[in-house]
Amino acid sequence: MKTWPALPTLQGYQVAWLGPDVLAGLTLVAIAVPEQMATARLAGMPAVAGLYAFVAGSLVFALIGRSRQMSVGADSTIAPIIASGVAAVVVVGSPQYTHAVSFLALMVGVLVLVVGLLRLGWISELFSTPVITGVLAGIAVEIVVRQLPAILGVAGGGSSTISRVRYVIDQLGHTNGWSVGIAVVVFGLIVVAEQLDHRIPGALIGLVASIIVVAAVGLIAHGVQVVGSVHGGLPSFALPSITLAGARHLLVPAFTIAFIVIAQTAATVRSSSAGAPATQDFNVDLVAIGAGSVVAGVSGSFAVNSSPPRTAIVTASGGRSQVTSIVAAAVVLGVVLLATGLLKDLPKATLGAILVFVATRLFRVSVLRHILAFSRWEFGVALFTGLMVALVGIEQGVVVAMVLSLADRTRRAARPADSVLGREVGTDHWIPTDIGLVTEQVPGVVVYLIYGPIWYGNADYLRLRIPTLIKETAGAVHGLVLDANGMSDIDYTGAQALGALVAELKSAGVTTIIARSSHLVHHDLKRGGLLAIFGSKGLCGSVEEAVEALTQSPA
Repeated sequence: MKTWPALPTLQGYQVAWLGPDVLAGLTLVAIAVPEQMATARLAGMPAVAGLYAFVAGSLVFALIGRSRQMSVGADSTIAPIIASGVAAVVVVGSPQYTHAVSFLALMVGVLVLVVGLLRLGWISELFSTPVITGVLAGIAVEIVVRQLPAILGVAGGGSSTISRVRYVIDQLGHTNGWSVGIAVVVFGLIVVAEQLDHRIPGALIGLVASIIVVAAVGLIAHGVQVVGSVHGGLPSFALPSITLAGARHLLVPAFTIAFIVIAQTAATVRSSSAGAPATQDFNVDLVAIGAGSVVAGVSGSFAVNSSPPRTAIVTASGGRSQVTSIVAAAVVLGVVLLATGLLKDLPKATLGAILVFVATRLFRVSVLRHILAFSRWEFGVALFTGLMVALVGIEQGVVVAMVLSLADRTRRAARPADSVLGREVGTDHWIPTDIGLVTEQVPGVVVYLIYGPIWYGNADYLRLRIPTLIKETAGAVHGLVLDANGMSDIDYTGAQALGALVAELKSAGVTTIIARSSHLVHHDLKRGGLLAIFGSKGLCGSVEEAVEALTQSPA
């Protein structure tokens, strides 16, 4: 592997970029500070841990990463997985919890880093868009439910989405009106700012305003819950400690988070460029994000991820390189060192409102509509995935999502689309008979096209399907043309089944010819010993040629 240069996005840097980069960095700070603190709360960590994660992710990615505008830091998509995964091992809020969260960051970082080093970024493609949409929708529901106690000003409880909702319902009589009002106003500010210009820091405005109102009106005395003292300063760098049993329990959430980080990073790169990411650049970006999680873990924080919304803001603000992230990280570090005392009156309802807004961005209603319009089956897959994530658990839901993605693709390949072809009248073109053009059939010959490979998953299906089509054809059939134009390959089981089918048809007086086979299919036929069965006349360059051969020399 070639040596990677430090600060690759600064190669060929132009002085004219500095002004836009600095302004984009300040815009990013205004968005990131409240969001990162809210995400830390979602992960069950102190607010300052989110700021540490942002600094670690931003600086490490700026040092190694290839994407010029990508923003890396604490992320609300993986934060609930962190919280639920670690809460199953240790008590939330205990010193052991912080150690476990940081150890999980190390595990995730190493996994993502190794995937990048081994150039395995292609695994991000194992999730289909409907499944990804369902996972994000389920996480959105999980986020909203987790923030209901903070927004309503009541005590939280429960270990699952349903139990949390029940607990909140039981506490509705103790709802704090001031907390609800703060959350509604902050949420409204964010929505209005988003509508006017997404670079307006609605979340920061709401955060500052709510702190001022709480302090000025004395809302703590009215039951408004605040984050309290936020300890700033530099983090203590050390390896987190955890028991061997605890580490084993974190394996599933670690793999789940790593997979989501890889998939979301691929989506972030695609949304910020003209097309799919370059393979090498994408793998280097994964190495950078994995290293960022490792640094976050040894600094007492949690795993980091790329952020599509923040990346979009950097792009829209005119950021040209990772100088944007460096500026943002420097300013946030200044906040951590000098200004955390100003955050003690920050209402928890404010952070809850910010996270609920983030959840609305994860619940992609328009995408779900498009999926429904395209395929009810795929919409059902998205809906089922979302329900599994929201009601059963994020890790379980993600595993189910992966199985569903692969099962759906296997189902399609095991029952591939096919077509009986007819000759377009007046031409020698053979086309599907159901596309609206007038076609004609040649008596005694069936032309069959399969859209997909012949493999062990569909071998028996095709061995039964083709004789059935021949029996349903009017008149006696003496020839079959197998159009291989849509066939990608043939595996060993497929080759054996195809050989048996040809022999069966031959014994029934039907001669089989393969037309338009690619060099790959031809190679598979040769390896499977089928060329000897078909003979020199059994392969034709076109369907018309094959039909003429069968018409002139019927079996």
